[in-house]
Amino acid sequence: MTEELAHDISGADKEERLFAALSNAADRMGFDLFALAFDRRGGGGEGASMLVHNYPDAWANVYVGFDLSGTDPIRRAGEKSMTGFQWRNVDHYIPLSRGDRQLLKVARESGIGDGFTVPRHLPGEATGSCSFAVAPNARIPLEMLHAAEIVGAVALAAARQLIGTGSYTPRAALTERQRECVLWSARGKTAGETASILGISEETVVRHLKIARERYSVPCRQMLILCALFDGVIGFSDVYDWWRPL
Repeated sequence: MTEELAHDISGADKEERLFAALSNAADRMGFDLFALAFDRRGGGGEGASMLVHNYPDAWANVYVGFDLSGTDPIRRAGEKSMTGFQWRNVDHYIPLSRGDRQLLKVARESGIGDGFTVPRHLPGEATGSCSFAVAPNARIPLEMLHAAEIVGAVALAAARQLIGTGSYTPRAALTERQRECVLWSARGKTAGETASILGISEETVVRHLKIARERYSVPCRQMLILCALFDGVIGFSDVYDWWRPL
């Protein structure tokens, strides 16, 4: 069944067909609802997005009307997981605020019970998620979560294909020394501390960071670090693994 559903979804050449294929897949796997969200980042106005779902209108209107995507705890948890996860376990990935719990409560009151989300992230290019859910008080089909993982991943790949990857505009590359300065800055080191680590003067570090900011056309250290992370010039693990206490 999984192969059949994946084949139908991957063959969707229009958003309407993707909706139909996901609707069929959700039903076959024992879910009541589904939602696929895919956002492509891009400079020069090339960003694009897709939202395909059969969620209750009451919840969809609230979610879109109040632009809750930026505060959605399920989406945030997806950024901390490499695989699909059940919503009931969301607090295993992120701390839940009072607002998060209220949002989940409103979703439930609007007709959405437990669910399973498959996240995908391409740093610097796109982010997306494919979720399957059941009605309140319904049992989530645990025996189908492996199938949902595969189907969700295929659906996100199909959405990316439909939206397109956009034209690639290469940025000016940083030199190796500039990259090192940005990396140590991301690790929380001052220009003076970075200078001692690299064996160069503090003025040289400041100059390297200034040139790096100019190449990215950003005004501050924080934006420079974000750009370098999203471009893959430095990696999240380069920063986190060094900082993380043993």
